[in-house]
Amino acid sequence: MNPRLDKLHPYPFEQLSALLAGVNPPDGLPLIALSLGEPKHRAPDFIIEQYRDPETIARGFGTYPPTRGLPGLRGAIADFVTHRYHLAAPIDPETQVLPVNGTREALFAIAQAVIDPSTPNLTLMPNPFYQIYEGAAILAGSTPGYVPCTPATGFNPDWSGITDDQWQATSLVYLCNPGNPSGSVIGIGELKELISKAQEHDFIIVSDECYSEIYADQPPPGLLEAASAMGQTDYRRCLAFNSLSKRSNLPGLRSGYVCGDAQIIERFLLYRTYHGSAMSVHNQWVSELAWRDEAHVEANRQLYREKFEAVMDILENVWPMQKPAAGFYLWPETPIPDEEFTRLLIGEANVKVLPGSYLSRESEGQNPGANRVRMALVASLDECVEAAERIRDFWRRF
Repeated sequence: MNPRLDKLHPYPFEQLSALLAGVNPPDGLPLIALSLGEPKHRAPDFIIEQYRDPETIARGFGTYPPTRGLPGLRGAIADFVTHRYHLAAPIDPETQVLPVNGTREALFAIAQAVIDPSTPNLTLMPNPFYQIYEGAAILAGSTPGYVPCTPATGFNPDWSGITDDQWQATSLVYLCNPGNPSGSVIGIGELKELISKAQEHDFIIVSDECYSEIYADQPPPGLLEAASAMGQTDYRRCLAFNSLSKRSNLPGLRSGYVCGDAQIIERFLLYRTYHGSAMSVHNQWVSELAWRDEAHVEANRQLYREKFEAVMDILENVWPMQKPAAGFYLWPETPIPDEEFTRLLIGEANVKVLPGSYLSRESEGQNPGANRVRMALVASLDECVEAAERIRDFWRRF
């Protein structure tokens, strides 16, 4: 067996299940789960209708899907990225785009493709973080470097503690913009600075932008947008990842993209050809439709705005918390340790949240996720309102 498997940490939801074992919620209160970032809004009707077309289904079963992706899908992704991020140089659908089976799979795979394990190296990532970044780095033979995201930096990565030697040892930097779990947004100026570091020290930036289309006011900037604004129209050392899971409420479709540096895309395609990770033809057809439609995205965004407003109106007088700039998470502090708070909350209100310490690692004596919880407002408006009311009543004990 690969000995690096022994270095992997338990997944957060495994830890949560163990934490809640033996907790008995109150009778008569149905569970409301705010722990998992799985969109629950209805999938777009035009996508559902495509899957009801027998001819579409029959044709899709009769061909092997191309790993490079169908031209129509690559074109739709290129158009979306070019227009969404105001790029001076349009994305070339032939050389700068690859469809992927959701960002989770691709964010893991990219580390395996670009990291040279024969030389000691670092993979920097925000802390807290999406655990795929850490697992990908470990299994690729890299050492994870945890960059703290705290209130002092608006929950964005604090790069000030990274030394020149560490930058020089870095092979890969993971970003999450907008951030999971805080919903913070890295500004275009900071993205430019990081791109300059990548050019100086020869590392690759992977930007996970899967929450980019759920925002309160302004569309968050993207990594390729920053590169374009710098005049770096080949997007050298820059890769952006996104998917239809959050944007279009299609987590079960497993459909996303990676785009950017054509040289890296070419090598990643070689890896993926052997990896056997081509998206099914059916999914490629419907994905093209989804990337070309914005009306359902605007409606989806409005649903989240309504839920944030309703939940925060209920909780603002008992549990102060910051409304995120983007994404669908709340990231509030807890009055007691986060694990204890999580157990009490489900035991008394049957509302499930995720301890923040499960999303981060202790580094230099501090865990930036400790004494916080992540709450995903993915359920219906009525369920989110009921959860907020239960939490408000629960807070009376404090």
